[in-house]
Order: sequence, then C-alpha cells, then structure tokens
Amino acid sequence: MKNITVFILVTFLSISTYAQKTVEADKLFKNFAYLEAAELYKEALAKKDSSAYILTRIGDCYYKNSDSDQAAFWYGKAVNKYEDIEADFVFKYIQSLRSIGKNEDADKWLVRLKNIRPEDSLVINMKFVKVENVTEPEPITSIVNLNSNTPFTDFGGFNNNGKFYFSSSTTSDLLLDKLKNRLYLWNEEPFLKIYQSEISITNDTIQVNQIQPILSDSIRSFTNHEGALVFTNNGQTIYFTGNNVKDNDRTAYGKGGTSNLKIYRAKLLNGKWTSIEDLSINGKNFSTGHPALSVDEKTLYFVSDRPGGYGKTDLYMVKINSDGSFGTISNLGHRINTAGREMFPFVAKDSTLYFSSDGYINNNSGLLDIYKTDILKQGISDEVTIKNIGEPFNSGYDDFAYFIDANGDSGYFSSNRPGGKGKDDIYAFSSKECKQRVMGKTYDKLTRVILPEVLVKLIDQSGKVLDSTISDKDGMYIFKNIECEKSYTLTGSKAKHDPASETFVTTDIHDEDVRVDLYLIPFEIKIKPIYFDYDKSFIRPDAASELNRVVTIMKDYPLMIIKIESHTDSRGKDAYNMALSDRRAKSTRDYIVSQGIDSGRIASAIGYGESQLVNGCTNGVKCTKEEHQKNRRSRFIIVNRAEFNVIDE
Repeated sequence: MKNITVFILVTFLSISTYAQKTVEADKLFKNFAYLEAAELYKEALAKKDSSAYILTRIGDCYYKNSDSDQAAFWYGKAVNKYEDIEADFVFKYIQSLRSIGKNEDADKWLVRLKNIRPEDSLVINMKFVKVENVTEPEPITSIVNLNSNTPFTDFGGFNNNGKFYFSSSTTSDLLLDKLKNRLYLWNEEPFLKIYQSEISITNDTIQVNQIQPILSDSIRSFTNHEGALVFTNNGQTIYFTGNNVKDNDRTAYGKGGTSNLKIYRAKLLNGKWTSIEDLSINGKNFSTGHPALSVDEKTLYFVSDRPGGYGKTDLYMVKINSDGSFGTISNLGHRINTAGREMFPFVAKDSTLYFSSDGYINNNSGLLDIYKTDILKQGISDEVTIKNIGEPFNSGYDDFAYFIDANGDSGYFSSNRPGGKGKDDIYAFSSKECKQRVMGKTYDKLTRVILPEVLVKLIDQSGKVLDSTISDKDGMYIFKNIECEKSYTLTGSKAKHDPASETFVTTDIHDEDVRVDLYLIPFEIKIKPIYFDYDKSFIRPDAASELNRVVTIMKDYPLMIIKIESHTDSRGKDAYNMALSDRRAKSTRDYIVSQGIDSGRIASAIGYGESQLVNGCTNGVKCTKEEHQKNRRSRFIIVNRAEFNVIDE
C-alpha cells in the first residue's frame, strides 16, 4: 500500500510539473515570447504529453518566427498523428512545406485538406479566388540588399519627394534597451520606428545614409511600434501604423496572439509631424493597419482582423470625406481575401493593387507571397483575377511590402529570405534596363565611298539574328534598344560584294551610342580571254559562254567601260594576220553589243595581229597546236579599272 501511495504521489507531481510547464509556456506564448515558449512546450512533450495542443503550439512558435523547417517538422507530427486536427494547422503545414520546397507533399496535403474538410472556410474560399502567374514578368536587372539593413527587422522601404522611408527595429544602444525592458518579446528586438534617409543610386550601387527617425516624441507617447505608412501627394499628411501603449486591457490583443494595431494620421507643422489623430476606423478589440491611399487620395485601403472577415487578416477600404472624416468600411470581398493573411496593400500610380498573402496555397511559394490585381480598375466582380508576381520577388519565405515608383521601373520589397542581414531585410530592385544604340555607315572598302542599300544584321553571341535593316542612301544604319555590356556581331551584305563582319561590346552606360562602320569588298572581277579557231573570226560556243559572263559583269557594273584587243598566232603573213585580228575584234564587240550593252561603253576594238604573242611561238619556231591556240585570242581591258576590284588575267 505504501509503494502504491508513493507511485501515485510521484505520478501526480510529474503531471503537475508538466502542467506547470505548459502554463508557463502559454504565458510566454501570449506575450509573444515564442522561442522561449517553444522550449517549455518541448519540456512538457518530454513528459509524454504529445497532445495535438502541444505539437501544434510548438509548430506555431516556429511558424510565427518564419522557421519553416521546424514548423513543418512539428506540424507534420501533429497532422499525421491526429486525423481530426483543425484545418488551420493543415493549412499552415502546407504553407511550411511549400516554403522549404516540398511542393509534392504540399499538393498531397492540399488534396487531403479538400477531402477531409470540404466545409472549412479555408477550402470554400479556394473556389472563389482566381489566381494566376504573371505570364510576362518585367525584366529585373538588379536586386540589392540595402546597406541600411540591420541584424534586426527592416521593412517597408519607399521613396517620397526625394527621401527614402522605412521601418526598422534598429537602435543605437541595444544594451540600454534591454536594461530598460524596451525589447519586443516576440523576437527580442527593439520596437519598430519609422526612419527617413537620403539615398543615392549609381548603376547597381545603392547607398542609404543620413538615417534619422521622423516622428516626434509626442507621437511616440501614443505608440511603441511604428510601422507601415503612406504620404499624401502634397507631403503634408501621413497615415501610419502603431500600437497603443495606453491600452493595457488584455482584450486588446487580436486574433493569433498579436498586439492590436491602429492607423494614426499626423500633420506636418513647422517641419515636425504633430497633431496625431486616432482614426475612427480603429477599434480596441481588433487590429487596423498597413494604410495605403488610392491615386486620387479619396480612398484609404488597410488591413484588419476585425470580426466579419474571411480570414486571419483581410483587406478593407473606406472613403475619405472632404472634411477628413471616413465613410462606411467595406471588405474587398472573397475574390481577394482568403482564410489566411492578406497584408501590406500598395496602390501603384496606374491603380494596380499589390499586396501580400499566404492564403492562396494552390499558387504560393510558401508563407507570404506578393500578388497584384486590377480590382481597383475593374471593380469587385466575379472576373477579378489575382496574379502571383513570381520570382525574384517571391521565395519560400515571407515576401511583402512591395513598392514601385511612378515610372514603374524600380522599387523595393521586403523579405526574410536566406542571405539577408537580419530578420527582415529591404531589397531594392530595378527593371530599368540599360539600353544603347549601335549605328554607323556602310562603305566600299576599296574606294572608301558610301555604299548604300547594304543589308545589315545584328547578331547575338549565340548566333541568333536579333534584327536587320537596310542602310539608306547615305549608307547610314541604326539599331536601337540593345543591351549594355553584351557582345554582338554586325554583318553587312550586298550583291556583288563579299560580306563584312564586325564584333563589338556595349558599355555599361545607359543611352550611349556605339559607332561601328562596315566596309564591303566588291567581288573580284576577272575577265578571261576568249579564243578562236585557226584562220577564223566567228565566236565559237566556249567563247560565247565567256562573253556572256562579260556581259553580265558589265550589266552589274553599269559604269564599267572596256576595250577589246584581239590577236593571232604567228602562222601566215603579218598583213593577213593584222586584218584577221581586226575581224576578231569586231566580232567580239558585235556579240557584246548584241546582248544589250551600249556600244559607247566599248572604248575600242582593235586587232594587233601577231605582234603580241604570249609565248615563244614566233615565225620559224615549231610549236604544238595548244601553244599556237594561246595566241589566237581576244582580251578585255577595263578602262576605268581604279573604280573596280580587278584581277588581271
């Protein structure tokens, strides 16, 4: 009996110890000290408590700190052990799997979620949202992790009137903040503040400097955290996110264990932000934050977890009246909002709405992804389409706080992806491509005169023809919008010319002109002699063939002028041979003229008899028939040969 009593006592003490660990862990969890809470939950787990509550709470601790590997591990234990587990944990398990690249496993659990929880809001919402990938993403030339990022949290960067603004939990004296208990327990970092700075951009180098907080001490008495903000166009008013430190009521914490947030409005007076205003759209028992303004500044968009929404946080809108008051608050609806989190709205100058969400788990890289929609242009309807803007903006981690400038070619986004400097970092991106022009003239290489109507082609390093054009009457050609710091080849081609080719490399200077001239060499002109039978002057077939080639060349070069010189061999009397050669010259000329060549282009057709033998077969010398044949000929001399690429026979 005594042993039984001892066993019961030890068992009771053990249960009490693990129960106390759980109670302590719950307190830490409610105070956002998630990493400390995780360790106490694990101690409770070691006491044989592997309940769904403990497993999912550990998963939540890591999920809330974006540790997807650990979150997937602990959620996996829970969902595989308990078939009746809440759909929300399956949802977060799928997100965590996508975040670490296990998409096949995520897809299997997505199917399972639809089958086992068809009535759950997470599943129902998937039927209403049309999500696509951006088919033609903007070319991104650079993504830069800003030098202003710290080992803590930095996010929400944007430009306004030449200044750079962002939110950060950086501090000049972390030890002092610890001593004064001014750290945020969730991540053991200083509280967020809004900073203003100067920013300089040179090519891919971005430098943030002269960083200073923008809000006055009077505003800081209202809020510990200062988060996402937006300026009016005139720069005289800001809407910003903050929490209310005066509200110590425990019911002031919203869903999911996060501290309630509010949107405040402040005015610029004598260079300082004053006249803080707690907006009527706020509430004590829910959060309101992440303000964004429409292009005409008549509508405020924001995020809230207030009752009546579709998920953990939804996107809302409210009209701003002319006196600064607000109209009726409207939820953007189930075509946008999911059972997950929709956050960080931003309205671009073309009224495209950008935001982040972790709720589109059938089209998501894991955790928060950045999306865009034309809902503000098209209106809320069944045709609303959401587009995932893809890489390099989205990763398997939290990607959010997207901003693009008025020109649409550069901006910022925030992420906790690996390789950063802190918990969340701000990244600058540029889609403004460095472009140049290549231009030049086409020339005849021999004469150095302009050669018009040359076909010029632009070819990349792979051999692909990117573009082609014809040089004009002045030999000028131009190609626009070629990329900087690339190697290209230009080729020039024209009938009766050998092709020209030049390779060049563009510089790194945007809008610079590159000059490349092309020089083409005319085909080599080689006119062969024609030959005659012994004591004959008619044009035989082989001679006619060569004369046809002479005609073709003269037609190709309409300015060409020739003269004809005809000859005989040494046999026969000199006077007879002189007359015979003259007849050969005339028959040669007549054939060319008969083929359409103007007789004026034949300067002369003269016979020289046997006076210009090409070999030693003179009178009295015994020669073969072949040797005598070489002397019975008509040859052609181009009179204006300096204008042509002539090779002598």
